[in-house]
Amino acid sequence: MTTFKTLTVKPGRLLIGGEWTAARAGKTFDVLNPATEQKITTAAYGDTPDVDAAVAAARRAFDQGPWGKMPARERGMYLYKLADLVEKNKEELATLESMDNGKPISECLGFDIPQAVDTFRYYAGWADKMYGEINPVAPNFFSYTLKEPVGVVAQIIPWNFPLLMAAWKLGPALACGCVSILKPAEQTPLTALRLGELIVEAGFPPGVVNIVTGDHVAGAALANHKNVDKVAFTGSTEVGKKVMVAAAQNLKRVSMELGGKAPNIIFADADIDLAVQGAVTAIFFNQGEVCCAGSRLYLDERIHDEFIEKFARVAKAIKVGNPLDSATQMGAQVSLEQHEKVMGYIASGVSAGAKLAAGGKSLRPTLGGYFLEPTIFTDTSNDMKIVKEEIFGPVVATKRFSNVDDLITQAHDTAYGLSAGLWTKNVTLAHETARRLRAGTIWINCYNAFDVAVPFGGYKESGFGRELGKAALDLYTEQKAVWVGL
Repeated sequence: MTTFKTLTVKPGRLLIGGEWTAARAGKTFDVLNPATEQKITTAAYGDTPDVDAAVAAARRAFDQGPWGKMPARERGMYLYKLADLVEKNKEELATLESMDNGKPISECLGFDIPQAVDTFRYYAGWADKMYGEINPVAPNFFSYTLKEPVGVVAQIIPWNFPLLMAAWKLGPALACGCVSILKPAEQTPLTALRLGELIVEAGFPPGVVNIVTGDHVAGAALANHKNVDKVAFTGSTEVGKKVMVAAAQNLKRVSMELGGKAPNIIFADADIDLAVQGAVTAIFFNQGEVCCAGSRLYLDERIHDEFIEKFARVAKAIKVGNPLDSATQMGAQVSLEQHEKVMGYIASGVSAGAKLAAGGKSLRPTLGGYFLEPTIFTDTSNDMKIVKEEIFGPVVATKRFSNVDDLITQAHDTAYGLSAGLWTKNVTLAHETARRLRAGTIWINCYNAFDVAVPFGGYKESGFGRELGKAALDLYTEQKAVWVGL
């Protein structure tokens, strides 16, 4: 096994109009390593004047610059070059991500970075394949439609998959001919800033991608800005609602990928060992800091006890510790705030009468970072906070079921509808259940399977719009109808 060395990271600046600059007010904020609680570096605290400058640079790049005028295939070549640079620097990016977020470097190298590379390459290929149509109208007219870029887009990304979420946002936007102001989460700005350096190295025209680091102040300024044509937000449902209110000021287009409280359903005929591993992946991958995490585990009562015994044994064996050690399986929560939030939910579950089958404790006193034990609750009820609310940590609430109709009712007893999982050997039951579940992604006998070609997004308060796949192109294009009198 390998332990990767920490990197010395220079202070982060803002990327505006192709130039790296300090925040106009000169303010900075500390960037911490959640595994050590130590300062990594500082980053520029972007405020409303910085957002104004970034929007102005993006506006110039879109309205006057070469980006919208160049052949679409040439735009694609920029994205191919960026993908190559990300791949070339994968170990550095993985180390930065692990240091900044607390996730295991094995996940960074095995999932985050390769998926980001795939995303840029996939949308590079779409750049010259967005066609208009000839419309069947009266013979004394000729009519056609054009697909045109939305324009200046604000893209606000979360802290759980910093580089990958940047790729999910930038890839389709740039392929469609849009320009971006990317606002990374204040907890995890480092890989976005390094990506900005690679964007400059790839030769993107100034102002096509601008990066403003900061907190909710910068995010609100972007959502409110009258010269932003669209805002794309990934984060909590609570903040998403605020972004929508702000975006209404000029009726800018909005797409949202928000929270989740996914049901993961194990039927009696499932391959138990496979389903146990799937349940582990569903809730403990990325420390449970996943919007589509399988945080509600429904077990057929006939296999409940066997499943819990095996599930708890695997959970207790998960290696929690130094994220830069390639043998580590679960890292640290992203911040002290998140650590305390999750511990609060665990205390709530215990006080409400749920029983701990595994975990439940903070490892911060022994490991010196924001570490938690993988935690499994049994004997839960739908009125408990740990069942109703998104925890965003390595905590799963399990519940028995005996009737499929009642199961579906319970699965739908949530404001969310991002994803769901189910495990069975019965093909008919699998497809019938998948059809009945109201969620944007259904995994059958697998969990957390992703491919850039497959759209991802939610029902209900999990958001609207679809990222990835061809569907994401609709988020960043307008359709124009043209009539010609003959």
